[in-house]
Amino acid sequence: MKRGCHLPFNAKKNQMSNSIRTASQKSRYESLLQAVSTTDILAICIVADPDAIASALALKRLFWRKVKKIIICRVNAIKRSDNLAMLRYLHIAIPYIKQIDTTQVTNWAIVDSQPHHHKSLSNIEFSILIDHHPPSPVLTVPFMDIREEYGATSSIMVEYLRAADINPSAKLATALFYGIKTDTDNFARSSIAADIKAFHYLYPHVNRNIIKKIESSEINKKNVADFRKAFDALQFVGDTVYIHMGMVNDSDSLVIIADFFLKMVEATWCMVSGIYGQKVIIIIRNAGFRLDAGKVASRLFGKLGSAGGHKSAARAEIPVSVFISEIGDLSKVSDFMKDKIKKR
Repeated sequence: MKRGCHLPFNAKKNQMSNSIRTASQKSRYESLLQAVSTTDILAICIVADPDAIASALALKRLFWRKVKKIIICRVNAIKRSDNLAMLRYLHIAIPYIKQIDTTQVTNWAIVDSQPHHHKSLSNIEFSILIDHHPPSPVLTVPFMDIREEYGATSSIMVEYLRAADINPSAKLATALFYGIKTDTDNFARSSIAADIKAFHYLYPHVNRNIIKKIESSEINKKNVADFRKAFDALQFVGDTVYIHMGMVNDSDSLVIIADFFLKMVEATWCMVSGIYGQKVIIIIRNAGFRLDAGKVASRLFGKLGSAGGHKSAARAEIPVSVFISEIGDLSKVSDFMKDKIKKR
């Protein structure tokens, strides 16, 4: 099959025919192989997090000895301590995209993300895209497998490995296992039976001691000050625990804080706001039934910036200039957020 023709696995629900819906995983795998040639130098580009890292490793394994060379690269800085621990304990090296010679790359793939998710991805012409996030309506990628009902892209990649009759190594199985754990938040977030099936399949192959080491790394000496600040700023608005962190040096700290404080027994929702660079960033989490953090984020903040996400986890980013012109100075962030929470 010539590169550039559209393979039949664009999983956008409004475009899938009945035959595509019932396509076997084996046929998906066979079509994926047709998206590359033996002379390709393939670059797998990711927005690095555990699910993306694991999915990239799985795709690399699927194409082993089927292309000339495979490179995995990232477009973002890796700062979270658990992500760094994953790389360290599993001996994974993923260079920044500017550190590789892209002039030799003949084919590009992306997993667990889409071109509109990061500015450094928007100018790359991808031939392969495998993801579980809601699809952009303007995507035009030859091989595209998007299953937004899945809790993790790692679960999708396990299905490809099984279709290819590949038994994952302990390293790959551990990475995929952790990818599913983090993106489903141990199945507290949206997931389906396929995620559980993949998790169960991987379990016998996993190094569980490494999983424990990675998971215990999230709270460390470097972020103690953030937790101290969060405890001081914590307040409840109904069943929502809300924390405004003010100026932060790393937006990932807001995610860590939100995930941690959702564990409070009184909290159904957790919202954490902070100012990072030229944006007001809001992280939203929930632990209830029939709730949708993504829809709440879009409804409350969509008119001011970008907002959306999954049912149990979402994010909004409002440019500081927009916030100041529409709401007032940055000292009003906390009042603005509490008002929005009351209207949720």
